[in-house]
Amino acid sequence: MSNDELLYEVRDGIGWITLNRPQARNALTFAMYDRLAEICRETKLGGAVKCLVVTGAGDKAFAAGTDMTQFRGFDTEQDALDYEHRIDVVLGAVEACPVPTIAAIARACTGGGAGIAAACDIRIATADLKFGFPIARTLGNCLSIANLSRLSTLMGAGRVKEIIFTARLVGAEEALNAGLIAEIVPDHAALIARTEELAALLATHAPLTLSTTKEALRRLRVQGAETDDRDLVVQAYMSEDFKEGMEAFLGKRKPEWKGQ
Repeated sequence: MSNDELLYEVRDGIGWITLNRPQARNALTFAMYDRLAEICRETKLGGAVKCLVVTGAGDKAFAAGTDMTQFRGFDTEQDALDYEHRIDVVLGAVEACPVPTIAAIARACTGGGAGIAAACDIRIATADLKFGFPIARTLGNCLSIANLSRLSTLMGAGRVKEIIFTARLVGAEEALNAGLIAEIVPDHAALIARTEELAALLATHAPLTLSTTKEALRRLRVQGAETDDRDLVVQAYMSEDFKEGMEAFLGKRKPEWKGQ
């Protein structure tokens, strides 16, 4: 991967990840996937980064999936299994990132790009959003169960099956009504402005409340309602932040969160 295909910078406690191949509608190479996962794994609770934003360069696409040239070397069963495993690892790292993640989506968000957006915590999109997995009319491949599970939790299994079977792309209003995205903004400029505003808000909130909620919902999706959450309860209630929040509330002042 050239150093400019995936950009990462931290501004005012917000980490901005930009998929930067606008000439290819930000289609992802394997190296870009791996770097995205690396950033998510390196981001620590209580560190300098309070929120991560993933977006695409330009106003034409968030990401149009995996760069199809990456598939030309596929010859064996193991190639297929390794690819889906790679995607599961990357999306798992995005989902498990301990700080809030926002997908700021302009227009095309398909294939692997749609998978990344679905793994983020909150999605904001422009009014010209096109979201989906048109693989039934393009590549003829499939999604892993882990990927389908994440999408089904967001949109419902029936809708996921229908959009994959028909290879149609979901527009902004439908995505909002389905709960896939949280907000619609008119254009790319408004998308960046609103994302900055939302990320700044999340950065002021209790990190442990956000991280334990994320992990609890991940476990709920993967393991079901009987999964053990006692470690999360203890982590939150026995933290310095909980004591700080209680004293700040009683003292009528703003808490100073540390993520500890």
